[in-house]
Amino acid sequence: MTARVLVVDDIPANVKLLEARLSAEYFDVITAMSGPEALSICDRAQCDIVLTDVMMPGMDGFEVCRRLKANPATHHLPVIMVTALDQPSDRVKGLEAGADDFLTKPVNDIALIARVRSLVRLKMVQDELRMRAVTSREIGMHDALAEAVAVNGRNGRILLVDDRPSSHERIVGGLRSEQSVDVETRPQEALFRAAEGSYDLVMVSLGLADFDPLRLCSQIRSLDRTRSLPILVIAEPEDDARLLRGLDIGVNDYLLRPIDRNELCARVRTQVRRKRYTDRLRDNVLQSMEMAVTDGLTGLHNRRYMENHLATLLEQAAMRGKPLSVLMLDIDYFKSVNDTYGHDAGDDVLREFAQRLKRNVRGIDLACRLGGEEFVVVMPDTDAGVASIVAERIRSRVAGEPFAVQKGENALDITVSIGMAQRLPEDGGADALFRRADQALYRAKRDGRNRVVLDAA
Repeated sequence: MTARVLVVDDIPANVKLLEARLSAEYFDVITAMSGPEALSICDRAQCDIVLTDVMMPGMDGFEVCRRLKANPATHHLPVIMVTALDQPSDRVKGLEAGADDFLTKPVNDIALIARVRSLVRLKMVQDELRMRAVTSREIGMHDALAEAVAVNGRNGRILLVDDRPSSHERIVGGLRSEQSVDVETRPQEALFRAAEGSYDLVMVSLGLADFDPLRLCSQIRSLDRTRSLPILVIAEPEDDARLLRGLDIGVNDYLLRPIDRNELCARVRTQVRRKRYTDRLRDNVLQSMEMAVTDGLTGLHNRRYMENHLATLLEQAAMRGKPLSVLMLDIDYFKSVNDTYGHDAGDDVLREFAQRLKRNVRGIDLACRLGGEEFVVVMPDTDAGVASIVAERIRSRVAGEPFAVQKGENALDITVSIGMAQRLPEDGGADALFRRADQALYRAKRDGRNRVVLDAA
């Protein structure tokens, strides 16, 4: 794993030292001698992670971090503060500014590389989500990046895995004013609770008796349902080797005993905020994917999705020698609804029609809006006999009860004509199948509408 690391320090010797250490691990290093220069580099998206000194003239590291985290374009950049300050109050100040971690001078080489690798790994996960969020914004959807930056780290759900009452009672007490904390004293049960509990963070004590806490961390990171769940471990000062191992397997952060309450709250807020930031971006991706294949008015799949999915279903049907049928549906006299009652009433009819359609097809069937008042139902593993039963059920449910429009002010009698075709070995693809279903639909309309007609082939 490689990445471009920005080292920010006003002392050239410090810059050279960090540059040499990182370059030896094959990181690409760029440097800045001041806060404004660092912000300019970050604005141009020229780095993946920032290592900044705290004590710099003009603009110190705290201010650099605050500005990076306040800007939606740079909010995602991990920031490690390198400082000679080692008081909890200094770390809290940095965490409040948005720092992801601290390294204390003189910098330990192993800790430096482990922290950089851990944070770069996290950033790589977020980059694809951010790119899709930017695309959504550019095509006119809501700005998920700005929304994600605005989330806070309070009122999170925390799972604390700690079998020492004196320890977990202090931690719960320290977090009570900001977070909701569940305690699990049985490490064997922690993985199940983490998977089922919709938590924002798991905290694991490295002092668990008769259980390897790093194995639990590894299991959390490897399980699909908890893979993106942040992990914060609680360690003793002499736990350096296990801490580095934990960071290597995916632990996000750690606290050293004795625990300072302010640092505890600040680090937990940071992890909860980062989890929510990633979740918001991931939700945006899922929403964008859904919108790309869903008709916005009816909630049914759209033509694009139907065409792609139908090609796969036809291929499977041909390989397995199974039947496949298609229904083409057209709402009768729909133009007169728009002309008489207006397009809002027409939209009411389309939405209600889609609901009745969904209620009366089977779970394996694919219902889509083709466009306008035309709909399609693709029915895998279904011959014409079964398809005709489903089609007649749809027709009768549409005609059997008036459609309420204009907030219930009017009720309209609506009917639907349905053309039906079964896949033939000689079809060769979707076009022939659709053409025959469309011809059957034409005959249904010609012969009086409100009926189901099977293709005569």
